[in-house]
Formats: sequence, structure tokens, C-alpha cells
Amino acid sequence: MAVTDEAIEKIKAMITSGALRAGDRLPREADLASDLGLSRSSLREAVRALSLVNILDVRRGDGTYVTSLEPRLLLEALSFIVDFHRDDTVLEFLRVRRILEPAATAMAAERITAEESDGLRALLDSIGPNPEPEELVANDLEFHRRIVACSGNSVLSSLLESMSGPTTRARVWRGLTQTGTVARTLAEHRAILDALAAHEPEVARSWATVHIAGVEQWLASVP
Repeated sequence: MAVTDEAIEKIKAMITSGALRAGDRLPREADLASDLGLSRSSLREAVRALSLVNILDVRRGDGTYVTSLEPRLLLEALSFIVDFHRDDTVLEFLRVRRILEPAATAMAAERITAEESDGLRALLDSIGPNPEPEELVANDLEFHRRIVACSGNSVLSSLLESMSGPTTRARVWRGLTQTGTVARTLAEHRAILDALAAHEPEVARSWATVHIAGVEQWLASVP
């Protein structure tokens, strides 16, 4: 194992063991390097690497702290990677979304409140029966974001949020080129919402799967 990798693992071990907790300030560099049996240069490299993935927060003139370690914060690094996707990986993102989002939708059906259901219905009503493709996709993104938030699983919410970007252009293009896409999408949204409001997890899961699979199948058929 490289020296820097060893330093990273030792700092991670301090966090996972509870020796360092969210919000804690790291000991002075010289003291921490001595305690961990590391050189100060390898410790600095480890701190720099862990700050890039939002595990540590280096505050100039103040010290280095463990971040909140919230999933949203830690998954920002994944969002950065996703931003560099290639067009030929969009289908792969959709396939992962088809695995995760129906599960989140089923979880939401168990937890959603009447107020949240009413908010989703108002969101769908806001674009009318004949929205432009870009408007429909923006509404679709917000619709699914709210549903996943209702699942109560912050890790799942952050994962799906980070993966939504690469599929946006494909969804707009589908709306522009495939006949009947707008009406089909609106109808599927209503079916998902009805299942959520009725607290029917498996029905909600099935409609979410159909909804996402439609985009996936269309993209797979495009030359």
C-alpha cells in the first residue's frame, strides 16, 4: 500500500471507529502524524485527498475538521464524476435508475402524507395537458425528486439526484421525436401518483418501472 493510501486508511479508521466524529477538529498535524506513525508530508496528502471527497474540511487559519458526513455531501464527488459521462453511458445510467427508483417509489408509498400527495398533484396540474418537452422534463425531474425524498432514505435520494442529470437530454429528445411521449408520460405520472396516494407500494413500484423502462427502451432502439 502506498504511504498516502496508508495515511488515508488510518484517518478513515479514526472516523469509522468513533475516535473522530462529525464536526470534530483533527489534532495538530505534528501530533496526529506522530500518533499515526506517519510523516507529515504523507499526512498532508491524505488530508488533501479526503477534503476533495468532502470527508474533511480544511479551514485556513483554523484547522481541519471532519465534515457533517451527510450522504448528500459525500455523494457530491459522485456528481462530479457523473458530469463527465459519455453519451454512450446514458443507457447505463437509465438501467441503474430503473433498479433504484422503483424501490424508492415503493418506499414513498408507505410514508407519503396527504399534504405531500396534494403537492405532487398540484405540480402535475401546473403544466397542463400540452407542455413543451423541456417543460415536461423539468416537471418530471421535480416530480421524481419529491417522490424519492418521501422515501425517507437520504442516501437513495442523493444517489438518484446525482444520476438524474445525464438522462435529461435523452428525455427531452424523446419528447421531441417520439409520437405520443407527452401524453404517455403525463398518464404514467398520474398512475404513479394515484398508487402513492392510495399507499399501494407494489403498484407504485410497477408503474415507476414501466415509466423508466419506456425511456430506456426508446434510447436502446435509437440508432
